[in-house]
Amino acid sequence: MQPTPQQTTTIHVVQHLSPGGLECLVLELLRLASPSNQVLIVSLEGEHQQALEKWPRLRPFSGQLHFLGKSSGWCKTTLFRLKALFKTTRPDIVHTHHIGPLIYGGIAAKSTRVPVCIHTEHDVWHLQNWRHRLLEKVVLNWVRPVLVGDANQVTQTLRSYFNYPDALTIKNGVDCERFTPGDKTSARTTLGLPEATYMIGCAGRLEWVKGHDQMIKAFKQLPENYHLAIAGQGSQEAQLRQLADESGLSQRVHFLGLVDNMQTFYQALDLFCLPSRSEGFPLSPLEAQACGIPVVVTHTGACEETLCQQTGKLVKANCVFSLIQALKDAETTVLSTSPRAYVEKHCNIQQMVAAYESIGLEAMK
Repeated sequence: MQPTPQQTTTIHVVQHLSPGGLECLVLELLRLASPSNQVLIVSLEGEHQQALEKWPRLRPFSGQLHFLGKSSGWCKTTLFRLKALFKTTRPDIVHTHHIGPLIYGGIAAKSTRVPVCIHTEHDVWHLQNWRHRLLEKVVLNWVRPVLVGDANQVTQTLRSYFNYPDALTIKNGVDCERFTPGDKTSARTTLGLPEATYMIGCAGRLEWVKGHDQMIKAFKQLPENYHLAIAGQGSQEAQLRQLADESGLSQRVHFLGLVDNMQTFYQALDLFCLPSRSEGFPLSPLEAQACGIPVVVTHTGACEETLCQQTGKLVKANCVFSLIQALKDAETTVLSTSPRAYVEKHCNIQQMVAAYESIGLEAMK
């Protein structure tokens, strides 16, 4: 007889639960957890009902979500509430994501004697701020979590900044059973997109850092048959719509808002582009490639590590000219292979979940 798997309780601590790559990833760690692993998610910010209304994807997991309603700045009440939750649930593993959750979750876990702490950094650009770097170093030295970078570039930076030679790399993964190639015509009909066009897509929060304005500026120099589909919401939406109108592109730039069925979005495309000015290890290029769609990404953060080298293109960040050239070249490039194979081999969500559960169990021994 095989031994019964060890029963564990894992709590993920995040800053907030609103649509984003990190948040989607943590939901997948919950959804695909082993039957022996009870998983909860704690959001420092926000309220339960409001979060479910703004992001319907949370609803199936409602009973496994906790919201602490943190206000801006340092909040002792949030720390006390988190410590109380840990005392009640008695987790075996606390897994924090990004610097804020590390501070609150790490201190609370250490104070309540949680057996294992894991901390994942999803980008390192914020560590250019010396105050962030010093604060994270102090917390890491006290809590001593298993330290994980979600890309080789992230892990190398963590080792350099914090003298953490045993930091691990576990690359983000996507669900290759959900993100699959599909019928382009059907997908465009579903989303209300025109059929007889060369459709390029962007997905992400509509914020300056994501570079959507660069895409719209590039489109002024692209042929009339090029159309742009943008999936996402954010504070820059009005400015981006105005830029498209002023550029004479209102009929060629399609703002789709928050798209629930992102696989349909990718299936509607000829090309996916991530024009970000700053990134960590983004999920959207992986999702697009899992759907068989080639991608163009900017050379920032660990974007290069998401790229199938046979089908993808890497361009200079914050450079409209480089973007124009890459988008033009992509249309005429004949693919000899599908980028899906790269994602299946290197960035499958099942591999990522298994790796995190493995290091958690190993640290408990």
